Amino acid sequence: MAIRDALKSLFTPPAAPAPGADDACVLLGSPEELEEAIRTRDRLMVLFYATWCPFSRAFLTTYQEHAAAGDPCYARIIVDDGDPLVEKYGIEVFPTVLFFEAGRVARRLDGAYHRGLSQGQLEDFARRCAVK
Repeated sequence: MAIRDALKSLFTPPAAPAPGADDACVLLGSPEELEEAIRTRDRLMVLFYATWCPFSRAFLTTYQEHAAAGDPCYARIIVDDGDPLVEKYGIEVFPTVLFFEAGRVARRLDGAYHRGLSQGQLEDFARRCAVK
């Protein structure tokens, strides 16, 4: 836990996303907003990430840029240790991307410990989910 606390204290905001990237990737502010988005959309790709995690911060821009170039079904939500969503969706590593289809988790892309996720992994995952 000491490492996470140290990382939290070193947090610096990520670089600004590409123009239009944030519009294509909705920031969900609460578990209720997430549940509403899952319920009302046939397909939804959601990035679960932590503000203190350097791998999450590095991947966020990649995710937002990918969302801006693709289908309008991308969202993101900030979660930290102890957040009920972490337990509900079995999030063990930040970042993690879940693909919801018809209101349930259809696929997941978990980050690797001490490596996070890459653009190539996201592109491959989106292809497997049939999302551009």
